[in-house]
Amino acid sequence: MAFIDCHFYSDSLGVSASMHVILPQAAQNQIGLASAVYGKKHPTLYLLHGLSDDHTIWMRRTSIERYASQLGIAVVMPAVNRSFYADMAYGPKYWTFISEELPALARSFFPLAEERELNYAAGLSMGGYGAMKLALTHPDRFAAAASLSGALDISDRASNFPDDFKLIYADVSKIKGSGDDLFYLAEQVSGATSPSPKLYQCCGTEDFLYEDNVRFRDYFRKLGLDLTYEEEPGEHEWGYWDRKIQNVLNWLPLPARS
Repeated sequence: MAFIDCHFYSDSLGVSASMHVILPQAAQNQIGLASAVYGKKHPTLYLLHGLSDDHTIWMRRTSIERYASQLGIAVVMPAVNRSFYADMAYGPKYWTFISEELPALARSFFPLAEERELNYAAGLSMGGYGAMKLALTHPDRFAAAASLSGALDISDRASNFPDDFKLIYADVSKIKGSGDDLFYLAEQVSGATSPSPKLYQCCGTEDFLYEDNVRFRDYFRKLGLDLTYEEEPGEHEWGYWDRKIQNVLNWLPLPARS
């Protein structure tokens, strides 16, 4: 694998931005690391961080490079600060950045596939919400999305913890039924005739977001969406996420390599 610490200018944010990227490499003699490639352009996972982290955290806390290497998948890990992947009412337009500008820029820098069936999103906590928002808003662009201990009921979280959201939303009472509400987005996807993304969700039963995840699971099952759900004893911590990101990578609907 190649590891790139990438710094670039973002028009949508109006400042320089950062991302970590790992790219497949067809190495023949590397000791201790399996490697694979799909072709000239790589299947891509956009891997998103949580509320208190940044673009470096997945590389620092997990072995994501080693896990992805044997699958031949590229991983793009951007920084979005504490934005909850939204165009902030009192701050930068992070949703525009993550959903529009970043994929286009990443593909201009690196050989990343554009096809829907080769693009996926995943994340933890705030990033789990961001990954689901990407796939449910743009099911034509993402074949799958995964949430690890996700903050999935954003309307409830914002109402109960307004200090975390006061710069993001001008009025938290307007989140429900909007494009920031995953439950609303799920209704739109379930009623559409076009393909819906495969979804994966996991959460530890001792996690403070467990009840949010149960509500999400039950609602998505009611709508009949393609949701794989896993729970087990666990808290909101990196040992759990390091294990579960391996499950996510094995679950991704990667096409067979030719």
